[in-house]
Amino acid sequence: MTDLLKQDLIDLMLVPGLAGHEERVAAAIRARLPVQSATDRAGNVIATFPGASGHPSVMVFAHMDQLGFFVRRIDPDGMIRVERMGGVPERAMAAQPVLLCGAKGDLPGVIGNMSHHATPPEEKYRVLKVPEIAIDAGFGSRAEAEAAGLAIGTPVVWRPQALPLAGGRIAGTAIDDRAGCAVLLELARGLAAGGRAPRRGPTVHLVFTTQEEFNLRGALVAAQVLEPDIAIQIDLMLATDTPGMAGQGEMHLGGGPGMSLYSFHGRGTLNGTIPHPALVRLFEGTAARLGLPLQRQARTGVLTDNAYVQLVGRGVAAIDVGFPCRYTHSAAEVCDLADLASLARLLRAVLEAVPKGMVLERG
Repeated sequence: MTDLLKQDLIDLMLVPGLAGHEERVAAAIRARLPVQSATDRAGNVIATFPGASGHPSVMVFAHMDQLGFFVRRIDPDGMIRVERMGGVPERAMAAQPVLLCGAKGDLPGVIGNMSHHATPPEEKYRVLKVPEIAIDAGFGSRAEAEAAGLAIGTPVVWRPQALPLAGGRIAGTAIDDRAGCAVLLELARGLAAGGRAPRRGPTVHLVFTTQEEFNLRGALVAAQVLEPDIAIQIDLMLATDTPGMAGQGEMHLGGGPGMSLYSFHGRGTLNGTIPHPALVRLFEGTAARLGLPLQRQARTGVLTDNAYVQLVGRGVAAIDVGFPCRYTHSAAEVCDLADLASLARLLRAVLEAVPKGMVLERG
C-alpha cells in the first residue's frame, strides 16, 4: 500500500487549507475514503467502523489544516500585509513564495526581501517580524488587488509543493499534518478490507480534524459528539537528527514511528498530554510483537489536540503517536515514507489488539 500512501501524501500536500478554511482538503479526503463519511459543524470529516459490543470505542485522528497568514490590510501601492496564523517561524519567512486563496481563485505572491545590494550592514542579520513583511503579488494598487478577489481576511499559505528526495523521503508544505491524514487513509483502507463482515474489535472513528493550528479546536468538537473511550492522535514528532537538534532527543528520520511520553506547551497555553499507561503498554507490546521499532519522545514546547480531548466527559484515555519530521512549520518540512507505512501498520495492529472489557480506570 506504500504507493497509495505516497500518492495520498503528495496530493494532500498540494491542497491549500489554512485553519478555518479546510474545505478543499476535506473534499480531497472524502473522495479517497473507502467508506461513507460525515462532516460536523466544525468541518471535521468522520468515518466510523462499527465494532463488537463490550469493547472501548476508539477515536483516531489527525488534523487537516495548516498554518499561514490572514490578510490584515492592502496598502495603496498593492502590497499585502498579513497577520500570522499559527506558529509560523519568522526566521523562515523572508523571500518565501506564498499562495493567496482569494474569492476569485488562488494567486501567487512572494514575501518581499530587501535587495542584498541595498541592505545596510546592521540589517543583514536581523529577522523581520510579521508586521514588517509585505507580500508582493504583482499588483500596482489596492484597487487591482481587490478586483482580483483579495480582501481583509483572505487566507495565505506557503506555496504548495511536494519534492521527492532520495531514500523514500518527501519534502514540502503541510507535511504537518497531511502525513497524518495519509496514514489515516491507509488505516481506513485496512479497516475496510473486510467488506461487510462484522468486526470483532472496537468501534473505530477515524477523524480528520480542523483548526488544530488555531489553538486546537476541531478535535474537541468531534470528541464531544463521539464520546470515545480512547483517543489516539497522529501528528509529527520532532526529528533530532539534524544539525542544531542533537541533544534534544532521540527521534530519527527513518527510525520508525514515535510515541510521546510527555508533552507540555509551556508558553501561553499551559497544557499538554501525559499518555494513559495502559495505552503505552499496548503500543509497546504490539510494536514488539510486530518487530517494529517504536521511538520515544518527551518534550516541552509541543501541544496537540489530545491536551483537550482527554478532558471530555468522564475523561478519555489518550496517547499521541506520530512520525519523525524535520524543519517543522517551515515551507519545506521533511518526512520518511517508511515511517508512515510502519505507523499505519502499527495502528491497525493496535486496534486489533484492544481487548474486550479493557480496563481504563487507573489505580
